[in-house]
Amino acid sequence: MDQLNLNGAEWRKSSVSGDNGQCVEVATNLSGIVAVRDSKNPTGPALVFTPKEWGAFLGGVRAGEFG
Repeated sequence: MDQLNLNGAEWRKSSVSGDNGQCVEVATNLSGIVAVRDSKNPTGPALVFTPKEWGAFLGGVRAGEFG
């Protein structure tokens, strides 16, 4: 499988992230994908989702499905 090029990704953390270093960063500016990475390892691997998958995950978070 070819490696996905994320060079143009604009990574951001949640505005509610603390300073403890336990954060993820999300890039939503790439065409057709949402990328997620560990903020402590920015050169490491990223998880990639379709916008629909990411939206379903966020909906589950908001609904308290993972607590």
